[in-house]
Amino acid sequence: MRGDVRIAAPPRIVWEALNDPEFLKGLIPGCQSMERLSETETLATVKVKFGFLSVTFAGKILLSNIHAPDSYTISAEGQGGLAGFARGSADVVMVREGNETLLSYEAKADVEGKLAQMGGKLIDATVGKLARRFFDDFNAAVSERARA
Repeated sequence: MRGDVRIAAPPRIVWEALNDPEFLKGLIPGCQSMERLSETETLATVKVKFGFLSVTFAGKILLSNIHAPDSYTISAEGQGGLAGFARGSADVVMVREGNETLLSYEAKADVEGKLAQMGGKLIDATVGKLARRFFDDFNAAVSERARA
């Protein structure tokens, strides 16, 4: 999955927002908790609905390949109980364009257990919908933060 988001804020403000668990908690669909353990590691609990199945994932988010405020890789692994296990990563790149930031991402995900039995199309559709919702909300919130 790939995408681009144009945000009405400079990269420094976008970077700060992407690395603020309290700010992100309110924007990640289904996020129930986020606790920063270090500059590169966060614990999170997120509830996701895949069709008729609702799964609560508990796991870690790790940051690597950090080149502040231009890019990093974000990886996550979460256990969803009987439903299975999910892991994914995204390479995130930010480029300043005038007073705006073009944020580009390329993500991949893998699921195991009952989730994998549901089929790739349902998983891909759900993940795509959640990513669009997150980036729409993130864009609006960060743009508002930049105007303040």
